[in-house]
Amino acid sequence: MILVIDVGNTNIVVGAMEDGHLKGSYRLTTQIPRTSDEYGITMIELLRQKSITPQDIEAVVISSVVPDIMYSLTNSIKKYFNKKPLIIGPGLKTGISIRTDNPREVGADRIVNSVASYELYGGPCMVIDFGTATTYDIVNEKGEFIAGITSPGMRICADALWRSAAQLPHIEIKKTKGILDSKNTITSMQTGLVYGYIGQVEYIVNKAKEEMNCPQLKIIATGGLAKVIQDGTNVIDHYDGLLTLKGLELIYQKNR
Repeated sequence: MILVIDVGNTNIVVGAMEDGHLKGSYRLTTQIPRTSDEYGITMIELLRQKSITPQDIEAVVISSVVPDIMYSLTNSIKKYFNKKPLIIGPGLKTGISIRTDNPREVGADRIVNSVASYELYGGPCMVIDFGTATTYDIVNEKGEFIAGITSPGMRICADALWRSAAQLPHIEIKKTKGILDSKNTITSMQTGLVYGYIGQVEYIVNKAKEEMNCPQLKIIATGGLAKVIQDGTNVIDHYDGLLTLKGLELIYQKNR
């Protein structure tokens, strides 16, 4: 059994994977400062809910876009699981080539998602990760990461409205029944945010297909808010909420 850990800007997702199957997953808040003991004890207690012990874990793989927490997190794995974690970064075998101006600046999460999309769904493909930022990453039929697009996430957009306009409230991100359902401040904001974002997704997807001359480009969506967008468009071919965790396990198998 593999412990896979995806450290994002908002959440840390911890999963126990075995042969491509998720045995349990848990979310921690990234922003809360924790010591190595707090990380270790928390993870052990969470795994215990699924009757998983540290002795059941044969390896640990970490993808992180938050360097500040890595010292405590890495030491917690060494101390409580007696394992040296495999950390996604340069030098690892991934099965894809990064064809960008500076491959080292491509985030670990984007590499992991690209590996999983290409391995599980085939290329050419685009993976859209609806997280703190929304990222669009393209892998061609040869398994080459050829482009990555970054835009503000939906929560960032919603928070910007709330913080910058004195009379606008903090809203739940949800799809309204339609454009004409905007009959009060909250539904007005929800409609503008979600339908506007659907428009962004459709334009970027269709523009990528046009520039690549590749109408068969597969579109895979992941991330916490992906379902909100998928329900309003037909350009997304697959939704995979476990894409990053699956990618971490795939990379471990390539490097064991």
